Amino acid sequence: MFAAPGIPNSVGVFLRAGPERVREWVSHRQSQLVAFCVAAIVIGAGSYGTVMGCWREPLQALYTGLKLPLVILLTTLGNGLLNGMLAPLLGLNVTFRHSLMIVLISFSLASVILGALSPVALFVVWNTPPLTGATQLSSPEYGFMQLTLAMFIALAGITGNVRLLPLLSQWTRSATVARRVVLAWLAGNLFLGSQICWVLRPFIWDPAGKTEFIGRQYFHGSFYETVFEAARRLLFP
Repeated sequence: MFAAPGIPNSVGVFLRAGPERVREWVSHRQSQLVAFCVAAIVIGAGSYGTVMGCWREPLQALYTGLKLPLVILLTTLGNGLLNGMLAPLLGLNVTFRHSLMIVLISFSLASVILGALSPVALFVVWNTPPLTGATQLSSPEYGFMQLTLAMFIALAGITGNVRLLPLLSQWTRSATVARRVVLAWLAGNLFLGSQICWVLRPFIWDPAGKTEFIGRQYFHGSFYETVFEAARRLLFP
């Protein structure tokens, strides 16, 4: 994608890069690397979001395809700053710029995985009964699809963070510190990311409501409450 030396010029090179090469990317101010990562997030997460939204209608697919990359980029910015403060307390001496670049790379990896999972997600969406006037929040098929698509996102996010373990182990020269930092970063990603998700709603939270980019009712309730209710409906219909 980019011809500059030291910059990943393909998704394959980006995914196969070892800790030494990733550290070299992080240690230099390279705007092209940022552009590569942002493009990966927009294309990978955007494709997955479009698949999620197409269960309802084309407009929902467009909205979700825009909102999911936006959620990831906002979470990257917030957690880059948060993790820059947490890392030194846990034994990893990194600057805010390094922290932001590491988080950006991890979310780029997650987005590439989401892009690869898009055909699987499309299979799930395609085989879920279509939206009708009878579809309610209590419908088991809706809860199953909602949880399945959310689990794919969680899997991609965890994989993207764990992929950084070799880099952090080399940086700190301690596998224990590296694991501690990754766990703290995962917790931060979950907390901040879920709250941003709740406001922007890249999922189809109310199949009976009208299609909106962001509605007023989206500022009420809780992400965790909704996931709990979806699981309860699926297990105890």
